[in-house]
Amino acid sequence: MGMFDKKRPNSKAVGRIKNLIKQKLGLPETTIVSVVELACHEPGCPPTETIITAHAEDSSKQNWRINKPISEISDNDISIITGQV
Repeated sequence: MGMFDKKRPNSKAVGRIKNLIKQKLGLPETTIVSVVELACHEPGCPPTETIITAHAEDSSKQNWRINKPISEISDNDISIITGQV
């Protein structure tokens, strides 16, 4: 891979995470949920982090961070961050 080639996350895994967030929080269809996987090269930070953001129609937003790649996020991880354990 070249320097500017991007590894794309599994679209099914991204869709599953978006649906779980919407379901667990009862978010309306108008809420936009984004899922982004970031690599960190700074000392002391996790090597891969997934950031999930819900953008509501009223311009408010909510963020969650999971110190795992998208492909490793479980239903339980989503339950924990949403407080729906």
